[in-house]
Amino acid sequence: MDGTKKITMVAMCVAFCSVSAYISFPLPFTPGLVTAVTLAFGVTAFVLPPKETALAICIYLALGAVGIPVLPGGTAGLGRILGPTGGFYLAWPVAYYLVSLLKGQDISFKRYALAGIIVGVPLLYVGGLTSMMLLMDIDLKAGLMMAVLPFIPGDVIKALGAAFLGVKINKMLSRQGGILVQSRN
Repeated sequence: MDGTKKITMVAMCVAFCSVSAYISFPLPFTPGLVTAVTLAFGVTAFVLPPKETALAICIYLALGAVGIPVLPGGTAGLGRILGPTGGFYLAWPVAYYLVSLLKGQDISFKRYALAGIIVGVPLLYVGGLTSMMLLMDIDLKAGLMMAVLPFIPGDVIKALGAAFLGVKINKMLSRQGGILVQSRN
């Protein structure tokens, strides 16, 4: 993929993630939000190579850290990233880098879905659970109730949706001579 195409694809993914973060709603028993941004990160991981996936997510986080309201629920600020839900935010670049790495060379719904569900979702929970336990001074049981268990069904559905969209987008891009599913860089 040439430089201009890389920059354009990364910018489009950052914009997609930024807009999707506004599709969020709170749950009454947790500071975490149910948000469409994780669906957008999954799509990003499936259409960009791993390095560009991490770059797009880091740019997105940097925008939010400097005060541009692109974080879930239209929030912003470094305090949000370092707050009780900050572990989710800090896990995003790592988790989706690995999801992108594990998607393989072939366009495959099954492989994409497995990478998202088996690797991406659990890594996000490790980050979110850790930050909530540390910053809210709660035990593992309370942490699981606030950071993991209520989100599992939705996150599995979002991972499946991202895999579906990733397959569709990659097939469209490959027909149009677009980017490779996985570049060697």
